[in-house]
Amino acid sequence: MTKQEQQKLACDLSALSLFRGLLDQKPMRALLAYLKCDKQKTEKMTHYGAFVHSLAEWAYSFSDYLAQAVYADENPYVIRTARRLPISDAIRANAAAELALLSSLTQLNAEQLAGGYEDGYLPQFDNTPIDFTQTYAERLARIDHCGYGIFAVAKMFRVADNTIVPVEAADEIALDRFVGYEDERRKVFDNTRALIDGRPAANVLLFGDAGTGKSSTVKACANHFADEGVRLIELRKDQLFSLSAIMGQIAGNPLKFIIFIDDLSFNKNDDCFSMLKAALEGSASAKAPNAVIYATSNRRHIVKETFSDRATSDDIHHNDTVQELMSLSDRFGLCVYFEKPSKPLYLEIVHRLAEKNDITLAQSELDQRAEAFALAKGSRSPRAAEQFIHSLI
Repeated sequence: MTKQEQQKLACDLSALSLFRGLLDQKPMRALLAYLKCDKQKTEKMTHYGAFVHSLAEWAYSFSDYLAQAVYADENPYVIRTARRLPISDAIRANAAAELALLSSLTQLNAEQLAGGYEDGYLPQFDNTPIDFTQTYAERLARIDHCGYGIFAVAKMFRVADNTIVPVEAADEIALDRFVGYEDERRKVFDNTRALIDGRPAANVLLFGDAGTGKSSTVKACANHFADEGVRLIELRKDQLFSLSAIMGQIAGNPLKFIIFIDDLSFNKNDDCFSMLKAALEGSASAKAPNAVIYATSNRRHIVKETFSDRATSDDIHHNDTVQELMSLSDRFGLCVYFEKPSKPLYLEIVHRLAEKNDITLAQSELDQRAEAFALAKGSRSPRAAEQFIHSLI
């Protein structure tokens, strides 16, 4: 690549309009700094080294970085497509030109980009040609499955300061990890299928004994349906005040969302109670039509109340208040009970996990040790079975 070619590429990239957000990202800033540099070779190669270094997060693959950046970019073209709004000729023309330009970047190698620099060490980067014109069109055609923005590059999210951010090292748990509780999981998965198909879907409360796989069921469900456009957003109980803001951010998005609240319980005077109640009752300000709430709890009645609360209450309509507190769980359209396993089911889980992990103990010894482990833990549960197996590995 000659000096004139580098200058032309710098001008073309600087003129990006639809995908202008890419210019704020470190790899593109470093690339532009290199292309624009007309100083001595030492300074120019300093910019080149900074560009290659900026690709470390993507294992030094320029094409991997570009694919993630292009697909995650929120621009008028993808947003208007997602919302089924008219797209002007100018937007289409700009998109075609810029996708072709970005495709050309995936065909460069280190020697081409460095313009024949042969005086010393030249850091290398990987690059695989991508036709963004074709792949972007394919993603737009399946935008209700692929998503856009951050939802195009991750499956699970959390909330920080009212902002949805991807979960790093998200749980990849899959269906083949489970043993037992098929009927309970089927109810959750069938409800999620209804959400995907556009049929009425219920908010779900998964309640029951600790360690029975309630949270894992929700995460496995999100992973299972991710390729069909399902994303999971986890909210802590103390973040329920952000619920309406989060619903507002995802309303109108072509994807489907599970708002996941783990280990849910309230005290009687908890201020978060009313926010969740409004969402479960379908308040327009607290509920998005493309989202359901999945919550887990060890309690069927998730609002804690003591006998002393009743004895000392000065509420004139105390019975009405009690009914409101006790009925929060009833506002979930579907309640799924996960009870601790019987001894035969517990041992079946142990046997299946032992087989998956190539543990060859005699079944009698395995059962005896598994029971002793559960006794020491205080109860049988799938979690105890998994911990026992891990202790043998």
